[in-house]
Amino acid sequence: MKKLVISTGAGISAESGIKTFRDADGLWENYPVMEVASHTGFLRNPELIHKFYNERRAQLVDAKPNAAHYGLVELEKYFDVQVITQNVDDLHERAGSSKVLHLHGELMKMQSLKNENHVYTLDRDHLETSTATRDQYGDPVRPFIVFFEEAVPNFTPAMKLVQDADIFVVIGTSLVVYPAASLINCVRPGKPIFYIDPNPARVDLDNVTVIKKPATEGVKELIETLKTMQ
Repeated sequence: MKKLVISTGAGISAESGIKTFRDADGLWENYPVMEVASHTGFLRNPELIHKFYNERRAQLVDAKPNAAHYGLVELEKYFDVQVITQNVDDLHERAGSSKVLHLHGELMKMQSLKNENHVYTLDRDHLETSTATRDQYGDPVRPFIVFFEEAVPNFTPAMKLVQDADIFVVIGTSLVVYPAASLINCVRPGKPIFYIDPNPARVDLDNVTVIKKPATEGVKELIETLKTMQ
């Protein structure tokens, strides 16, 4: 089977009602982005960070995967599909995608402040964390989120996946958040690229097919096209 690598951004989750900081003037749910999504912000006001991500989790559990998420699962019938997502939600997993790499962390997890390898999955009955929360070793925790000003540990594995791709797809991203935006430059010469977004950024690369539609509509069109490329 051909290797199909799909990079997803905020646009694919927007149709499930998940809002992002991309929506309005540097605000994310009325908070300045750097206060709730940066390393400096966490050091300055960890209580606000915990409160903010508690709110995001409460929003997430009510959200459901949409037709675009399920469409990517359908593609697993025809291709070896790997999803690389900038999103911190778990909608790809809940839709049934079998291989998902998160670049920016996972909202439904928390991480020890003393040992970055100690990562814990939260359940729906215990969604909230605070500065008082301790893990099984008695250590304080933080949201398992890659904040601005922090390294992106999964970027190197993501680059390798894209370099090995037979087909590369970008869905619902403005291509302005780095390093994720640079993944498109890792595609081998001559390999086809598809870019789905209602307001696509300019891409100065060959072999790029732009589908100027929202994710749900664009993925439906993508599936029909890719079926002819197995």
